[in-house]
Amino acid sequence: MTDTPHGSQEGLYSGPLPWDIGRPQPAFLQLAEAGALQGQVLDVGCGTGEHTLMCAALGLDATGVDLAPIAIDRARAKARERGLTARFLRHDALRLAELGESFDTVLDSLVFHIFPDGERGAYVESLGSVLEPGGRLFLLCFSDRQPGEGEYGPRRVSRAEIADAFAHGWKIDSIEAARIDNTVIPEGVRSWLAALTRL
Repeated sequence: MTDTPHGSQEGLYSGPLPWDIGRPQPAFLQLAEAGALQGQVLDVGCGTGEHTLMCAALGLDATGVDLAPIAIDRARAKARERGLTARFLRHDALRLAELGESFDTVLDSLVFHIFPDGERGAYVESLGSVLEPGGRLFLLCFSDRQPGEGEYGPRRVSRAEIADAFAHGWKIDSIEAARIDNTVIPEGVRSWLAALTRL
């Protein structure tokens, strides 16, 4: 998760990031193993590229976008080191339509929950602008069941908030409890994994 609604997150990359665990999140790895990720894949807020590279390793056409140039540089370096072909672009998650492309699968790992209420609709519209009808969105975000809001981490999101945000133009296939691995809380963070289809 590195894309923000305002400005750049360059400063965050001066030190360790709790969500940058050096491997895919378990929830997305399970989706990959189940064959749920297909076609052309866009990883929104890709950070240093673990999910984009996971898709590339599966032979998928994978693109990652993030606002932070240092994240994109690190993702490209990982691709070279691993001998994988993936595309990484500096781009705003609220302006995905400007990519001028459409995708079959979109991944959101820890981006949705960073947007304030006033920008959430614009983000959902942006996601929809790059998904083909019938395309799938897989979204992983902090759950309201995770304690400590205001003490650490981003805002929490309820199942109902996800359903409301995607009430128009989307089919909600599932919203299930999941876990976010991180470098701070050994047992992981309670989260929601939503699977949605663009209508």
